[in-house]
Amino acid sequence: MAKRVAVVSIIVEDVASVEALNAILTQYRDGIIGRMGLPYKGKKVNIICVAVDMEENDINAMTGKIGRLHGISAKTNYSNVK
Repeated sequence: MAKRVAVVSIIVEDVASVEALNAILTQYRDGIIGRMGLPYKGKKVNIICVAVDMEENDINAMTGKIGRLHGISAKTNYSNVK
C-alpha cells in the first residue's frame, strides 16, 4: 500500500490520558513528520496537530487508538499526495 501525507488533529480534554497518547505517537514515530501542540487555557483543552507520511492503514490504526482514549478525540485530513 502506498504512503499518504495527512494531518491528524487531536483535541485533549483529559490530561490524564496524555501519557497514553504519547505512547501511541511514539509507536508510530517513524511516520511522523512533525507535531505542534497548542494549549488553549481559556477552554481548558490542548490542541495537537501531527503531520504524517505513512501507509493509510497505519494512519487509521493510529487515529483509532488515539480516539479510543478517554477525553481525547482525533480526526484525519488526507492530502492527495501519495
